[in-house]
Amino acid sequence: MAEAKTKPTKQNVKDFISKLPDEQSRADCTVITKLMEDATKQKGVMWGTSIAGFGATTIKYAGGKEADWPLIAFSPRKQSLTFYISASDPGKADLLAKLGKHKVSGSCLHIKRLSDIDLPTLKQLINASVKRKKR
Repeated sequence: MAEAKTKPTKQNVKDFISKLPDEQSRADCTVITKLMEDATKQKGVMWGTSIAGFGATTIKYAGGKEADWPLIAFSPRKQSLTFYISASDPGKADLLAKLGKHKVSGSCLHIKRLSDIDLPTLKQLINASVKRKKR
């Protein structure tokens, strides 16, 4: 298996969130953590310095190499909250249409803040990602 650049760390997800400089970002990330823990039935693990991952899977790159990666994850980036939830999956198009203000790049979903989107729809997207990846 290929050596992944981003690996699980010993940093606690709640500690990571508590150190975010923006109060709204801390509140949003606390809600997202709960949604992802509920979906995976697992506590979060920090991957690298800024990705909170839940569950684990093996991903396969186009060249055939494999690496460990979270089943689902999020990261509070400077420009947006980034969700690693296979957002480009064609089966999610209907949910994305109902989500609200967002962008998709690759398999990532980007939103500015939770108040910009429909939270029950986000929950459905997260749950759909977990179900699809566990197959």
